[in-house]
Amino acid sequence: MHYRYMILFVLLVSIGGQIFAQNRTDISLFSKSDSSVYLNEIRSATGDLFYDLGHHGPAVENEWLGFRFYFDKKAAIDVYSKTKPGLELRKARWYPTVKQQAEGWGADYYKVGATVGLGGIRLWDGEKVVLLNPVSNRVARVEKEGTESFMELLSEDVPYKNTTVDVLVRLTVFSGIRKARVEAFALTDDDVQFVTGINYHKSQKVVKEANYIATWGLHPEDIVANRVELGAAIIYNPDDFEKKLSQYDQYLLVSKPCKHLEYWITSANAKEPELNTIEKFIEAINH
Repeated sequence: MHYRYMILFVLLVSIGGQIFAQNRTDISLFSKSDSSVYLNEIRSATGDLFYDLGHHGPAVENEWLGFRFYFDKKAAIDVYSKTKPGLELRKARWYPTVKQQAEGWGADYYKVGATVGLGGIRLWDGEKVVLLNPVSNRVARVEKEGTESFMELLSEDVPYKNTTVDVLVRLTVFSGIRKARVEAFALTDDDVQFVTGINYHKSQKVVKEANYIATWGLHPEDIVANRVELGAAIIYNPDDFEKKLSQYDQYLLVSKPCKHLEYWITSANAKEPELNTIEKFIEAINH
């Protein structure tokens, strides 16, 4: 079943002959200087608000998992894992306490480092990877509507092939769907080549198939109370890409020249009641 139709199918609940849609998603964007006020948009001429924003950038979630953009030169995507269905961002703000984690809250098990994380976007100039940096302006926006939520990161005037381009990255989560859609837009007259991918660590198992790359295992110790095995995957149309790059900490995909790119990302962890092994995770990806 195509994702778009699957999304519509799982979101519609019939009660007494009427159709109701439930939004089991949420958004979060706030400044550390006034964390009591949630924002829908924020911008910076420096392109770096990493230390000024709560959870380092915009974030979205559905009942299964959460994601955030790093608001800095990396523009990476990070994952918030959950052990049970529910919305946690507005209360945990990405960093639940040790007590909350012991009570069954989620945690930040994923370690991004200097990589794209899980499905972050960069550019390819024909020879090397180009960060979405420097910029004349970077804008983050979040929106909750209908049965979904999305976050966007717009990087303006990124130097690229003797010119500058504006790049918009949008990540959308859907109620009842574990996968999130990532889209990249080149707001320019000429096509660009996007770079995306998935990072990995030495202790992890990696599965590479024609249309997805999946990892499973422990990420390096960070701020969580306990380390937990984590699965992550990027699912894509191989016809959209012309090159694969294997680096020591990430697998990268280089797109064909285009103005729009779309793919999906997902994650699970060993503390969940169902998708708690690599075999179950891979089965879910292929379903």
